Amino acid sequence: MDLRSELLKSIWYGFTALDLERSGKVSKSQLKVLSHNLCTVLSIPHDPVALEEHFRDDDDGPVSSQGYMPYLNKYILDKVVEGSFVKENVDELCWTLTAKKNYRTDKNSDTVLPEKDAFRLWCLFNFLSEDKYPLVMVPDEVEYLLKKICMAISIEFNCVELEDFFSQDAVQQTGITVWVFLEMMNSGKITKGIDQSVTSMAIEEVYREIVGDVLKEGYLWKKGQLRRNWKERWFTLRPSNLSYYTGEDRKECQGNIALDGNCCVEVLPDRDGKRCMFCLKTISKTYEMSASDTKQRQEWTTAIQTAIRLHVEGKTSLHKDLKLKRREQREQREKRQQAKEEELQTLRALQEERERKLAELELLKEAQKQTQALLEQDELRRRQQHEQLQRALEVQLREAEEARISMQAEMALKEEEAEKQRKRIKELEEMQKRLEEALQQEIKARLDEEDFRLAQAGLLAEEEEKMKALMALQEEQEEYILKTKREKQELRQEMEAKSRSLEEAHRQLEEVRANRHRVDQDVVAAQRKLRQASTNVKHWNVQMNRLMRPIGPGEKRPSLGGSFSSFQVPTQRDPGLRLRKRSESEDRDEESKENVGSRAGGDSEKRQSSNSNGDMDIP
Repeated sequence: MDLRSELLKSIWYGFTALDLERSGKVSKSQLKVLSHNLCTVLSIPHDPVALEEHFRDDDDGPVSSQGYMPYLNKYILDKVVEGSFVKENVDELCWTLTAKKNYRTDKNSDTVLPEKDAFRLWCLFNFLSEDKYPLVMVPDEVEYLLKKICMAISIEFNCVELEDFFSQDAVQQTGITVWVFLEMMNSGKITKGIDQSVTSMAIEEVYREIVGDVLKEGYLWKKGQLRRNWKERWFTLRPSNLSYYTGEDRKECQGNIALDGNCCVEVLPDRDGKRCMFCLKTISKTYEMSASDTKQRQEWTTAIQTAIRLHVEGKTSLHKDLKLKRREQREQREKRQQAKEEELQTLRALQEERERKLAELELLKEAQKQTQALLEQDELRRRQQHEQLQRALEVQLREAEEARISMQAEMALKEEEAEKQRKRIKELEEMQKRLEEALQQEIKARLDEEDFRLAQAGLLAEEEEKMKALMALQEEQEEYILKTKREKQELRQEMEAKSRSLEEAHRQLEEVRANRHRVDQDVVAAQRKLRQASTNVKHWNVQMNRLMRPIGPGEKRPSLGGSFSSFQVPTQRDPGLRLRKRSESEDRDEESKENVGSRAGGDSEKRQSSNSNGDMDIP
């Protein structure tokens, strides 16, 4: 049973729970919600438009289970990746939908199972049920599950209660449904007098063993790899790995040992104050462990060897393998039972035929006896007549002798006739055997003819399906060719537009480069003029500083010309001198600003003139 089959069983309950009118159909709005929730718990992206597109030809009416299956397989189950989601979440979603509609209990009763236990029993039922819809569980699987629960509770299973339950009219011959099974569990017949907490623990244990693939779990002492000290851990064994936790609640996982064909288990002698030791060897490490007693060590070593064997054989679950074996045994038992019934029917037919032949023989014997009695009566009558004739008519002795001879001849003829009848009976028996052989041959010929007709019809149907698939592929190929031609034409137009844009961009780039070259030349000329103006400003500043140097008392100012010979330079303490110096410095600053402004104006006029000639302005 693969993952798809397990998911389909749970989803079937969810679909039937949405069918409130029991018509086999569900509205699209409900299927949208169901599909969205399934995509959420299965960790796959949900396409809300896919359902409408899939059922666009049937927008008015609801959708049946057969109509929903192609959408479910294509858009949901085909995208499922094993290990990317939690299977229990899918089961809880489907259980929530179906329990509201079908699971009705008496809340005041003390024997009613809690919701969590009912959910686990529902999951166990789905795991052990047959792969046929509607889902039922055969009586052998029901007995197997109840025995597992009773073993977990440590009580003896009572087969009488189960036989009484199966003898009721409500139970079908092919199996029971999950709601009948839960009703039986809630009746308290199986767990009568058992505490509810004990029953819940037993159900959880069986659930983890069968559905969770837990081969064995319990406390063991483990020797550390680094510190080499002994610590008690809770171990959980599955077919693929051996995990160990801090406690029984399994909240803190301390390690995970992967099991494969290279692993082996060995029993170790007692040492380090530990007894009942054994080790698990992998390719890279050796794990030493100690059990509480010899029985536990034997159980653990056997369980680990079973897990390694399952991994080597490519099997992922022990109970799936056991379920298949039980199913094969049931099928073989049913085949043997059917063969016995056919043999009994053949024996009955032969017995009836033998009884019929014996009855015919009895009838023949009775007829022979009646004939013999008639012959004896005739003989007695003839003797009486003969005596009377002999006493009365001695004269007619010769006639009487002739009559006796004729009677003897008649007896011989009757004997011959009886012999002919016996031969005729043998011939009839042989003819009956030949007729039976001919009838068997005719039946076999008719069965062969029917098989040939079915095979011919299957070939015709297969040929028709292949022809439809070929036509669909041809139409898809033509659509793909047209689409490819359209895409090529669009790509060619797009390439031509891009080439034109590229040429225009090249032309604009060349123009920008030419404008930049001209602007660079203008900037160089402006920088050269700026350096020349800066040199002139420095020269005039030096001249002004030289002219404005104060003259001390008794000194004579060198004459620069005849016009300045009679000029008196005031002292530095003269306030008029300070005001004059301040005004002259302000005049020089304004003059320098005007010079810079005039140069900037000249440069801007040059730029404007260059722009008027068709150059590009660069900031």
